[in-house]
Amino acid sequence: MTTAKTAAKSKKDRYIEAVGRRKTAVARVRILGSGKGVFMINNRPCADYFKSAELQRAANQALVATEMAGHLSITAQIKGGGVHAQAEALAHGLARALLKRDESLKALLRQHGLLTRDAREKERRKFGLKKARKSPQWSKR
Repeated sequence: MTTAKTAAKSKKDRYIEAVGRRKTAVARVRILGSGKGVFMINNRPCADYFKSAELQRAANQALVATEMAGHLSITAQIKGGGVHAQAEALAHGLARALLKRDESLKALLRQHGLLTRDAREKERRKFGLKKARKSPQWSKR
C-alpha cells in the first residue's frame, strides 16, 4: 500500500497544472519539473503557434515578469476562442501555475495584472433583436 502512495506522490510532483481562461478560450498549462526551457503549445513550439511577436509577447508575459523565460519546460493545451484570446488565456494559466510553484511571486504577478481573470464575454442575442442590443429599424407608419 505504501508503494501506491509514493507512486501517486511522485506522479503529482512531476508537473504543476493550472487553467487560464479568456472569452471562450481555455488554456491548460503544465510546468514540468525538469527545466529544459521547452515551450510547447498544442504539440507545437510557441513561435510556430503564435506567429506574430505581439501574440508571443502576450503569451510569455508571466515568464518575462518573473524572469523565468528559458528556465522552465512548459506544455499547454489551448481550445476555443481566437488567437488573441488564446494568448491571454495562456498568460493567465501560466501565471496561475507559477503561483502554485512559488507563492512569493504573487505580488509581482498581481502588479502586472496576470492573476485577474478578464470575465468579459460576448453577450447573447435576444429574441426580436438583430444582435445582442441592436433592434430592428423603427418606423412610425
